[in-house]
Amino acid sequence: MATECLDKKQTIDLRKKFIGPSCKVFFSHDPLKIVRARGQYMYDENGQQYLDCINNVAHVGHSHPTVVRAGTQQMELLNTNSRFLHDNLVLYAERLQATLPDPLSVCYFVNSGSEANDLALRLAWQYTGHRDVITLNNAYHGHVSSLIDISPYKFHQLSDDEHKQSVHVAPSPDVYRGKFRADHPDPALAYSDEVRDIITRAHKRGGKIAAFIAESLQSCGGQVVPPAGYFQKVAAHVRAAGGVVIADEVQVGFGRVGSHFWGFQLQGEDFVPDIVTMGKPIGNGHPMSCVVTTREVAQAFMAAGMEYFNTFGGNPVSCAIGLAVLDVIQNEDLQGNALRVGAHLSRLLGGLKETHPLVGDVRGPGLFVGVELVRDRVKLTPATAEAQEVIYKLKEQHILLSADGPHRNVLKIKPPMCFSREDAERVVEKIHLVINVQHKLSCESLSTTPSNLLTPQS
Repeated sequence: MATECLDKKQTIDLRKKFIGPSCKVFFSHDPLKIVRARGQYMYDENGQQYLDCINNVAHVGHSHPTVVRAGTQQMELLNTNSRFLHDNLVLYAERLQATLPDPLSVCYFVNSGSEANDLALRLAWQYTGHRDVITLNNAYHGHVSSLIDISPYKFHQLSDDEHKQSVHVAPSPDVYRGKFRADHPDPALAYSDEVRDIITRAHKRGGKIAAFIAESLQSCGGQVVPPAGYFQKVAAHVRAAGGVVIADEVQVGFGRVGSHFWGFQLQGEDFVPDIVTMGKPIGNGHPMSCVVTTREVAQAFMAAGMEYFNTFGGNPVSCAIGLAVLDVIQNEDLQGNALRVGAHLSRLLGGLKETHPLVGDVRGPGLFVGVELVRDRVKLTPATAEAQEVIYKLKEQHILLSADGPHRNVLKIKPPMCFSREDAERVVEKIHLVINVQHKLSCESLSTTPSNLLTPQS
């Protein structure tokens, strides 16, 4: 095993020399060098412990011994591709399918969320014979070219000429900051009508809808929770147009929402996507992912006559690790923990909202929580600088947090699922202290400002 033999400056210098400059690091002004991790904790080269509130990838906890042992034991026996028969592949597919509604019964194993979403588009295009895709504003679905095309979170940086004409962007169903808010009589209907209108306009231009794709809860878009009934209404419009619905569970699946195993299930039993993609937590840090779809979609994909083969997808080691992750979720009741600890965390954060005007909204189920910071609760002026200040101050307190959303003002709390009540209390206490200091400094700044600068001049 490699040992840490470089000091931090050497590591930074070599990274700058050999790693692409667009590959960013957390806390770029003073990046962390992490050398080991266990459970919900990470450790730097000096042995300093950090509470990890960022890593929804290390789903059941960093370096979980059950997962590590499963991977190690299988690696000692065999690792090869799925063109050879192996029990791990079929047993894992069977276990995974048992967590999903019956129509979702055919698995394709790949290696990353991006691969999964790219394959989902291929399935949709082949099944429908159409090309147009509807995505949500601020969405992010992966880093390969086909997914940058449908990820406004990324492609908003491109010129209009570079946008694909076959990609249509619907408003994010954000009831806090979006077009239709919580005071609207039926935000689910209003937002779904936007999708209906997009379909109508696409048809007038000769387009045909292949798919609507959305995260079950938007992550990079700012921890957005769609209103109840939204996906059912959208699905009705999309399917009437001959398209399919893709639920991206790469960020939120595997029990993170607490009350359900999959994020899309929050909408109710009457909503079942045509295709579900999963990644990140599926292997607890091991590179693996999956697409699950219906028998009808799978048959249409096969009818194209092109074999689908993925060198590493569904290999025995990956499937052994996937099985171990499911075992740990069940045996340690991590979905239940997400429900209980997440509810406690949200209650504590709700108290912060009552205390601090800077906290505009607290949202999200289970251990998928967003805290939106605003300078004005009426105008919803994003408190972007304040959010960044909170993140850096928490790092000084050895707590790792990130911010996202279109204005980078939403604190994202999505820790490993072994996160405890005590961890939640520690995080909220530290956020409270940081915001208190921010408020005090702001008041002091105002008190030292000359009165003629505070009074409007005629």
